[in-house]
Amino acid sequence: MALRMSMQNTPPEPKRSKQREAAAAAPLASPEDCRRLQRELMAAAAEKRMKEAKDSSPTSNSSVSLPKIVKSGEITSKERVLDLKNAPSSSNLSVPLPKVAKSRGFAPKEANLGIEEANQLFSMMFGSEVSKDILAQWSNQGIRFSSDSETSMGLVQHEGGPCGVLAAIQAFVLKYLLFFPDELGKVALNAPQTLGSKNFPKKRYVATSNFASPTEDAKSRALVKSMGEILFSCGSNKRAVIATLTTIGHDIEGSEDSHKDEVLAKALEGLSIESGSDMQKVIRVDAYTSQATALQKLEEALPVFRSRMGAMLFLISALLSRGLDYVQADRDDPTPSLVTAPFGHASQEIVNLLLCGQAVPNVFDGRMDLGGGMCLKGISTSVEVGFLTLLESLNFCKVGQHLKCPKWPIWVVGSESHYTVLFALDTSVQDENELEERESHIRKAFDAQDKSGGGGFISVEGFQQVIRDTNIRLPREKLDHLCGSGFIVWSEFWQVILDLDKSLGGLKDSTGLMGKKVFDLYHFNGIAKSDLNGGQVSSSGGDTPLQRPRLTKLRVSVPPRWTPEEFMADVAVSSASGGNESSGKETEAAKPEPPQHAPLVDCIRTRWARAVCNWIGDPPSIV
Repeated sequence: MALRMSMQNTPPEPKRSKQREAAAAAPLASPEDCRRLQRELMAAAAEKRMKEAKDSSPTSNSSVSLPKIVKSGEITSKERVLDLKNAPSSSNLSVPLPKVAKSRGFAPKEANLGIEEANQLFSMMFGSEVSKDILAQWSNQGIRFSSDSETSMGLVQHEGGPCGVLAAIQAFVLKYLLFFPDELGKVALNAPQTLGSKNFPKKRYVATSNFASPTEDAKSRALVKSMGEILFSCGSNKRAVIATLTTIGHDIEGSEDSHKDEVLAKALEGLSIESGSDMQKVIRVDAYTSQATALQKLEEALPVFRSRMGAMLFLISALLSRGLDYVQADRDDPTPSLVTAPFGHASQEIVNLLLCGQAVPNVFDGRMDLGGGMCLKGISTSVEVGFLTLLESLNFCKVGQHLKCPKWPIWVVGSESHYTVLFALDTSVQDENELEERESHIRKAFDAQDKSGGGGFISVEGFQQVIRDTNIRLPREKLDHLCGSGFIVWSEFWQVILDLDKSLGGLKDSTGLMGKKVFDLYHFNGIAKSDLNGGQVSSSGGDTPLQRPRLTKLRVSVPPRWTPEEFMADVAVSSASGGNESSGKETEAAKPEPPQHAPLVDCIRTRWARAVCNWIGDPPSIV
């Protein structure tokens, strides 16, 4: 309202510029004086609120001009905080007033980027020299669910490049669809929202394997919650910035989704972003501190994110939520572009930003000190969903425990050129093996008494302390045998432990599995490829397979760390011997399937060492 009044044909005089006596000489009941006093009071109140919002911003010390944040609950239906700094001057009276969002707590509709910030943003994303092919990849990828029934819970990718953004969003979508299906109700503006870390009352939870069961509304709300959680994580859980398009008007609000898509497609005809100037003209940014308000805005803006500009808009939202200066500070080398040349792939900084809220370039835990005040930055905190990479199996990097062991059994999987998603339905797949945990305890107690500098032997006195600390009850003959030489070697002691019954503190397992784990994993590749395995044909009845994402179920068997390689061939998969046919068929079913190999198996083995995998049909693809 202060801005509206400032744009009248007679611009208001500066606040408090009149002398007191002049003000006193004017008629007290003059309508002009009343309007002037009202303008002054409202302008002062608006400036005060903007100053408070600026001071509360996590990037208030940044030199980058970010959208001002409007605190939830500070704005009434009659008062809207507007950015007076960027308001049109009194000499530009023909400029129409910006339309204010109807929902409470929304920032101005026309909160455009500044030209300097837009240039910096475009340069950070694409560099000074970017090919039109890369720009086309990022300008033609929406955030849309697959129309195929078997993969309907997955986001489909049609262009190379933005897969890092889609895979990260997909991982969070699966978190909500699989483990929080009851929370996918309609977003209420006044209801408290608890995005991020959550706990189950039960230790173990097994999600449904009916991936076609979620409704379209449930999938949309899972997408909204996922996008909101990622953006608030980038904003240190204090704020989220949502980037949409200035070319989109109110005509898409309140209409059917199909109509919205048609309107958007027409509005985006001929639209391209090839420079910071283009970005400044077409990108609108709104900042939020209220999670409920931000989620409602995301829900309203879903048609925009489903459009061909969706992936780029979400990446811009994440970068602005973090703050451009903070993004550059996260990186070890801020010089290269975040979208890597020559193929336009999302860099590790982009993936890490979406997974953990910081654009660090490495995947190890914490920091690596190089001396001389230099260090390499990795993942500093635990994460909701994790990350595995083929590059670790090739000894190019080492993924830390934060990313390998996320809170939920969902991982983004990276290869040399693509990002996919691996997940489990059972949260217990990440539980440490009971026998492996026992082995770790015994080894730790043994090493504490090892005075040889890691030689693997201890004294008899130290051995007595190990037995007491680990509550192991050895028969007299075995104890005398181990202590006969005056020192105890780890390899001999460990063999005794393997043959000692669990009731006496050993590891002998009556089931014969000896701690072997058997579980299922699912791999989702969102890029549309020909599905030769499923025997699908085109709708025209020809022999051309359908182009669709792929979902592959893998049976995984993991032996304990200490077992020899041949152990896997000796023990049958327990679930395979549950048949009720004749004894001959039972024996045949009990035989383990021969192990199969694909690059994805190498990724899985970086998380579960020596895992053996089996699947039906074509091998899962991570490219």
